[in-house]
Amino acid sequence: MGNMRSRGAGNLQLDFRYLGTRCREQTALPDNPTNCKTLTKLLQRIEADILLGTFVYSNYFPNSKMVVRFEKQHQRLLAGNRASRLPTLEEFAIIWLDEMQVTWRASYIKTMVILVHNRLIPHFGKMEVDHITKADLIQFRATLGKVRRENGEQISAGYINRHLKVIQKILDDAADRYQFTSPDRLKPLKMQKSDVDPFTLDEVQKFLQYVPEQFANYYVVRFFTGLRTGEVDGLKWRFVDFDRNIILVRETWVGGQTEYTKNDGSQREIQMSKPVREALQRQYATRTKSDYVFATRNGTPHNHRNITQRVWYPTIKQCELRDRVPYQTRHTAATLWLAAGENPEWIARQMGHTTTEMLFRVYSRFVPNLTRQDGSAFDLLLLAHNSGGVK
Repeated sequence: MGNMRSRGAGNLQLDFRYLGTRCREQTALPDNPTNCKTLTKLLQRIEADILLGTFVYSNYFPNSKMVVRFEKQHQRLLAGNRASRLPTLEEFAIIWLDEMQVTWRASYIKTMVILVHNRLIPHFGKMEVDHITKADLIQFRATLGKVRRENGEQISAGYINRHLKVIQKILDDAADRYQFTSPDRLKPLKMQKSDVDPFTLDEVQKFLQYVPEQFANYYVVRFFTGLRTGEVDGLKWRFVDFDRNIILVRETWVGGQTEYTKNDGSQREIQMSKPVREALQRQYATRTKSDYVFATRNGTPHNHRNITQRVWYPTIKQCELRDRVPYQTRHTAATLWLAAGENPEWIARQMGHTTTEMLFRVYSRFVPNLTRQDGSAFDLLLLAHNSGGVK
């Protein structure tokens, strides 16, 4: 943690660490409360940039003697001069984060910064990148397997696999740059298949009957559009087209900010059913100055964890339905559309899927009228043929 102190003629000096080096930069600002407040904010920005891997010394202190030193260090790491030692994992990971973040969403940048700084650097940070072996990765995986959450449960296989994927990516990129062979990839741990457990139409109607009135419109839209959590939470009125009877999915709410959708395929237009249109019209009649369709008193989208614990699960319990996560509303929309006999290609477009493969692979078992595994469809064909109904 950096700090400031009064030096020399009573002017303030910044003192912080960057790439393992202590940095002290003298300012011309006298030691007084106003200047202390100004430099505190500056120091916070510096430390945030260092944490994110975006800190450029010359941007803050262009006339400092330290600029040349850090530029040379950065160039040496990028050049991969084999005559000297290769960078440590910590040194290269900071450069890697800086170079990669232009390709990532803001929420993913935060996730990666936390993962690299809280998990990878503490474990591998002092090791040179070409010295990390497959055995080291196996040991790291074993260490993660012993981590317990606050409730005592072991972290998931998916969580472990995500860490291994990132460290392997860092090592692969380092190997390409510095011309060494990265360790063989570990086989991902087997992940438990996520449970698809949609609501029946009776269950949906029961839920909507018991849910608090101020959230009824919200859940009507969730159950009957197939919108993802971030998509419905981040829905803005300018993307609700009552004239064309469609909802335009263009953004999502992630990590407390608006971002591009999950992928290009998620950019889509959803046809409003009658219940959805009526719910949105009721919501529009009570709208505030907020841009968002479903907003708090402050005009911001709801915190999905808060609304899940405060509204979703209490309503589930009151209805005496089995516990299910809110994402099941998306699965519910798909199964209800299929059960109603809607065109699978149309359903795929509503869901943001590029093909119908997932519909039949994931949802067909929930729709008896779609699969007819009892042979009744063939019996009806024969009956129609014998009665002269089929030529």
